[in-house]
Amino acid sequence: MRILFLNKILGSFTLLQVALIVLPTVHVVAASPIAFAQTVNPALVDAKKQAESKGFVFYTSRDEIIAKARQEGRLRALVQFEGSSSQITKAFNKKYPFINVHLEDSGGPEAHHRFIRELQVGAKTEWDVLNPAIEIYLDYVPHVKKIDILGMAERRVLQIPTKMIDPSSRNIVISAQAIGVVAYNKERISEERAPNTWEDFLKPELKGRKFLVDIRPHGLTPLAVGLGEEWLVKYAQGLRQQEPIWFRSQTTAMTGIAAGEFALHQLTNYHSCMRVRKKDPQKVLVCKVIEPIPVRPLIAQAVVNNAPHPNSALLFLEFLASPEGQRIMDENEPHRSSMYVPGSELEKIVRGRKVAVVDTENIHLVSKWMKMIVEAFGFPRADR
Repeated sequence: MRILFLNKILGSFTLLQVALIVLPTVHVVAASPIAFAQTVNPALVDAKKQAESKGFVFYTSRDEIIAKARQEGRLRALVQFEGSSSQITKAFNKKYPFINVHLEDSGGPEAHHRFIRELQVGAKTEWDVLNPAIEIYLDYVPHVKKIDILGMAERRVLQIPTKMIDPSSRNIVISAQAIGVVAYNKERISEERAPNTWEDFLKPELKGRKFLVDIRPHGLTPLAVGLGEEWLVKYAQGLRQQEPIWFRSQTTAMTGIAAGEFALHQLTNYHSCMRVRKKDPQKVLVCKVIEPIPVRPLIAQAVVNNAPHPNSALLFLEFLASPEGQRIMDENEPHRSSMYVPGSELEKIVRGRKVAVVDTENIHLVSKWMKMIVEAFGFPRADR
């Protein structure tokens, strides 16, 4: 019956006419699911409208970002890497061979202030990606391109863990964090005598130049989140009363502990400790984790407001947040990654443990907490 019915319908057409009718129809049916998914996804269309109503750029397709990046063909990024720039460039080039990449160190505080002044006067920039210094993070926010990175990550247009993105600005990615640990020389202090809590540093037996304290206490600021401002101030005052050795350079301090010159550091960056430990043939330097583990933003990246190649920049930010990008940073920085990327070194360390985290939601309080701590320290100068 179906064949007879079809013959009645097609009986008046030649085979060529039938082919002209059927083949385009088959092509449309075969292609339509992809086209439909890319063009009329209601959630993406609605998200795009909401973002654009607030002045943000929003792409509904990753393919569109890649196509635009292919047209741009270049990327110039300011970064804060200590050993992984060449490896990141190589890996990114392998993934996107059509993008010519140039990475350059963002420099110290003066370089950051100079760059902000240039942005404030509207100077034309050749940079696509900037590296907001955490100490002056808020000064950078007005100069970041309004691309709704958070919205696109939430809808998987960009493969970036949403917790890595500043929820206030929606366009700055924290590519790496730092965790604070205790460092000691195991030949001078046994494991049993090494501090197990932050309060252990206030014990009488550790009074009188028995341990190092950094006069720029970035690492202590997360404890204001985990234990409260009042606790933090009292703790800083207690450290002062212990008459510690005031120190500045963490790398120099770790080298001194590994050499046996010093016994103990109250709080240092895990990556600083591990960098020296890897070069320590005797492995006497111990990097000990104490809870709550202080976690703070370390490397922030964003697209410059008037970036010449913004789509290439988006792909770069996504790559840094990928398991491959995080692995490269863990291996070469070393151990500077994000606790929000499954499988990263930091994620493994904090997994199942109590943490005190300075995130983008409270990053504006870091300067205030730093001032409170330094004041409680009595505005010390480095002994060494």
